[in-house]
Amino acid sequence: MRLWTRATLDVGYAAPDFTLPDLDGKMVSLSDHRGKVVLVNIWATWCRPCVDEMPSMEKLYQEFKGDDFEILAISIDTLGIKAVTPFMKKYKLTFPALIDTEGEIKTLYKATGIPESFIIDKEGILIKKIIGARNWASPQVFRFFRDLIQKPLAQKG
Repeated sequence: MRLWTRATLDVGYAAPDFTLPDLDGKMVSLSDHRGKVVLVNIWATWCRPCVDEMPSMEKLYQEFKGDDFEILAISIDTLGIKAVTPFMKKYKLTFPALIDTEGEIKTLYKATGIPESFIIDKEGILIKKIIGARNWASPQVFRFFRDLIQKPLAQKG
């Protein structure tokens, strides 16, 4: 795994890039998704609040998956794929799950617990940090993401 660090993780600044394997072993980087709004979610299969928010994350993913949007759900389960693959099947979750058995993403993103979520705009800028579980399928959340997705990329000049 390759992780890049920066001294601070503040809203309004570039989100730290990372590269982690998905459930098929393919390496996925945050930077692969530049030009999309990305919800990075740090979670684990044994975390009850994480489990509780997953169905609403799936609804959010289904609502926007054809648009400039991606979810990167990073599991910190020490058993990795052995724990995450059956979990994703059991709950019928189709968004991408990445594996971080060492939990290094928690350090990189300065997470204090799980679940924690980070909303990153099309430019790669962290625009929101959310501590704790959320209902990702509410009309307000859908409106928030729709507005972000519809916002054009800044013109480089």
